[in-house]
Amino acid sequence: MSSPMSGGEALVAALAAHDVATVFGIPGTHNLPIYAALAQRGIRHVSPRHEQGAAFAADGWARASGQPGVCITTTGPAILNAVTAAAQSYSDSVPVLLISPGMPVRHPGRGNGLLHEVKDQQAAMDAVVAYSHRVTSVAEIPIAVAQAYARLTSGRPRPVHLEIPLDLLDERAPVSVVSPIVVPASAPAPRVSQAAARALAAAERPVIVAGGGSRGADRELRALAELLGAPVVTTANGKGVLADDHPLAVGAGLHHPAVHALVADSDAVLAVGTELAPADLWNGPLNFTGTLVRIDVDAQAVVTNALPDIAVVADAALALRAIHGSAPAALPGRGQARAAEARAARDAQARAEGADHLDLVAALAQVVGADGVLAADSAMAAYYGALSNLPAHRPRSFLYPTGLGTLGYALPAAIGAKLARPGSPVLALHGDGGLMFTVQELATAAQLRLPLPVVVSDNGGYGEIRNEMADRRDPVHAVDLPGPDFVGLARSLGCHGERADTPEHLIEAVQKAFTADRPTLIHWPETETVN
Repeated sequence: MSSPMSGGEALVAALAAHDVATVFGIPGTHNLPIYAALAQRGIRHVSPRHEQGAAFAADGWARASGQPGVCITTTGPAILNAVTAAAQSYSDSVPVLLISPGMPVRHPGRGNGLLHEVKDQQAAMDAVVAYSHRVTSVAEIPIAVAQAYARLTSGRPRPVHLEIPLDLLDERAPVSVVSPIVVPASAPAPRVSQAAARALAAAERPVIVAGGGSRGADRELRALAELLGAPVVTTANGKGVLADDHPLAVGAGLHHPAVHALVADSDAVLAVGTELAPADLWNGPLNFTGTLVRIDVDAQAVVTNALPDIAVVADAALALRAIHGSAPAALPGRGQARAAEARAARDAQARAEGADHLDLVAALAQVVGADGVLAADSAMAAYYGALSNLPAHRPRSFLYPTGLGTLGYALPAAIGAKLARPGSPVLALHGDGGLMFTVQELATAAQLRLPLPVVVSDNGGYGEIRNEMADRRDPVHAVDLPGPDFVGLARSLGCHGERADTPEHLIEAVQKAFTADRPTLIHWPETETVN
């Protein structure tokens, strides 16, 4: 049954029909009809201080919850401010719906200088998301939302942009709200899953490489690993799919030589939901000397970076379940000795690589806990420290901007994660350089009164780039940043702030921050900071 609605009301009604309870965004001149409808519907709106922060928060919400995040901006500079976050979500296969007004339906094709006019806003967004769609009528809005959610919740999850011409937001027309489109998960072809089961069961030295695409299949992955006696290594986004204290867990970090050696020594490798991408491998591709079985919901990704002997294009959980059902049982304890040996070698390499950050990571490990969520920035303390040295016990507990590698991700993503999982301890880990990209979101977290620790590992600037310049024997310059008074800055934005100089002090500060009445920035100076 149709009812007269404005475009703004039609959009919000469509979001409500898809059980959206929280959105992130910033109001502007052209999107006010959306905000009027949000208030009427009672959907919670969170106001970050920058549109990039809004889209990062929606990304953090999606990663932590497994459900799409929603970001609403206005036209022109606002939606373009969110482009970096949208590109990060695309790179890491995160379902985020970005919504913005666009120029009016009958706007001159070559423009006329209307406020916030962009030469081709839709094309700009289409370049970085799964697709960008511009509606052309009020009645189409609920249809477009349902189509977007079908795309976000089936297949490989990637962000979608919906553009609504600004004149349609106030225009009224009969509208029928569209119920969510249920797209069944794709099951594997039986002959393919049976072939995979035979190849894996026949292997004497199997191994599993688990990526972000296995986050919704952790139980199935564990069951198959135990059946096959296969050690499990993970990418950054797969971290925690198998708990680090499991006897078959080798841990995260495909770049370690021990992982390369383990894979090369395996006569069968099962890669689940991973691109086997250079951003995860760092030091060149893995050497597959045995049978390579790849499971991926994306038919394009399943043959990218490494050609499989058996390609299983299907939902990871359904594929793993089918292979498990076709594979004979393995010998008890099979593979645990290999996993322990590889784990010991990987651990030693991870500790050496992250030596400058081990005190920090050990302290965080004591306080984050099994149910905790760490949102990490593209910072040395994260990719050298936490990635391979911080234990993880469940999927969706390590949020990290892997593929695009953007700075400024952790704080706004942690805000989104904390709102998605209010009962879990959530912590943001930043470098001093990256924090300054989105430091204004401390004010957002303060307004929300979130008990959110924000740990800032301070090496006096862009430490990674400083090291790369030195390694190239280039002049080292433009990388040393005289840091602000981080504690004072946090307090000025409504947060608590303190400096931690010892692991004991850091543990105490984080524990206190988890129960505080507002966020707490904890400044952790590294041994030698440049000022």
